[in-house]
Amino acid sequence: IEQGVLADEVGLDVIELGEHHRSDYVISNPEITLAALASRTKNIKLASGVTVLSSSDPVRVFENFSMIGLLSDQRTEIIVGRGSFIESFPLYGYDLNYYDELFDEKLQLLLQLNKEETINWKGKFRAPLQNQQIHPRTIQKDGIPVWVAVGGTPASVIRAAKLGLPLIIAIIGGMPYQFKQLTELYKKTYIESGHDE
Repeated sequence: IEQGVLADEVGLDVIELGEHHRSDYVISNPEITLAALASRTKNIKLASGVTVLSSSDPVRVFENFSMIGLLSDQRTEIIVGRGSFIESFPLYGYDLNYYDELFDEKLQLLLQLNKEETINWKGKFRAPLQNQQIHPRTIQKDGIPVWVAVGGTPASVIRAAKLGLPLIIAIIGGMPYQFKQLTELYKKTYIESGHDE
């Protein structure tokens, strides 16, 4: 918390907190810490970095970030990913054989939740939603900003570009220049998908 307060005081733009379920990381639920930071900061954006959406409930993720947004004068953003670590899958009872499918389905639901107050939805991995109103709602004009973080998989880059979502490339190993082709792939696919430059 004190590091986040200092980051705000010195004018940094954003603090991103990752979700991990391991003894060598302190934060298993970024939303709780971001909510605490909302009450202690004034300007800095508060984001997950990342929310492991594949093993999370998109309804809960949306509700939590909407609440953080209300507490922070709409300074929150959600950065979702499949996760560079996989400990959350067995912890929450998800089958790793569906690693990509879980993320894809849950991302689609999260994006729908961000746009529509009343939800009708059916998928493979979650109970359907019929005329469910999701609250609290963000008051941001275009909803909560949602980013996709990828670790280097071209298919993940293409998914983000086709959806028109901003991209973060997590350079977990290697040098930044090694990821140039992913940036070019994203830009090309983004434009080909009809999104504005």
